[in-house]
Amino acid sequence: QVQLVESGGGLVQAGDSLRLSCAASGRTSGNYAMGWFRQAPGKEREFVAAINWWRAVTYYADSVKGRFAISRDNARNTVYLQMNSMKPEDTAVYYCAAGYRYSPYYHDTADYDYWGQGTQVTVSS
Repeated sequence: QVQLVESGGGLVQAGDSLRLSCAASGRTSGNYAMGWFRQAPGKEREFVAAINWWRAVTYYADSVKGRFAISRDNARNTVYLQMNSMKPEDTAVYYCAAGYRYSPYYHDTADYDYWGQGTQVTVSS
């Protein structure tokens, strides 16, 4: 089992920045990709960004490309999501996820085995 705990959410204004963290614990040995998803009220959970283990290749949703950056610290088993130039439409609960199976893009929730509880991010206009 792997436990994921997100932190760093909060209320910001449009144009501001915020950094989310996700710390993994438990069975963290082995190679796994980590991703961020978000879910706004009344909407499905959607992919935001992902990073694989092998070469730190990153993947982004078009809606956040150029504004968000995902990174990981393997020594600390932690993944980060730096969010810049935030918009009201970024408002959602943000979830961290970890997956051990290979995927070409890690865009799908089915690519992941473990999920965090989520952290609320609210962007006011």
